[in-house]
Amino acid sequence: MSAYPLPKFHFQVEWGGTKIGFQEVTGLDVEFEKLEYREGSSPEYSKINMPGMVKYTDVVLKRGVFKGDNEFYDWMKANKLNKAERRDITISLLDEEHAPVVVWKLLNAWPMKIQSTDLKGEASEVAVESITVVHEGLQILNEG
Repeated sequence: MSAYPLPKFHFQVEWGGTKIGFQEVTGLDVEFEKLEYREGSSPEYSKINMPGMVKYTDVVLKRGVFKGDNEFYDWMKANKLNKAERRDITISLLDEEHAPVVVWKLLNAWPMKIQSTDLKGEASEVAVESITVVHEGLQILNEG
């Protein structure tokens, strides 16, 4: 086992588009809904808790804006009412040799929201856009 935790700044995203690096990925969360239950003849005067359905958080991918790059918008436009262009998205935390160490795989993801960059006349920052994707499952593989 490693003596130090992994740094989070070296990662890659495979999303079915051009190999443009992403600046930030958030929302790699999974949780169980809590079910409460108490049968009437229970000698305890409290409910028991059980795991219910699995709930996944929407994932937000942020990257710089590049001239002529409309891939986020093209993917979004491919979606219609009750019809989505779904993709599996793989996010990999990399070691110093650029090999995946922890891998998150989003299953059947599709774009729900695109947020364009904000604009400021006095700022000297990179223009960053984000895409929010919903998905139907999150697989996590931690290479030991």
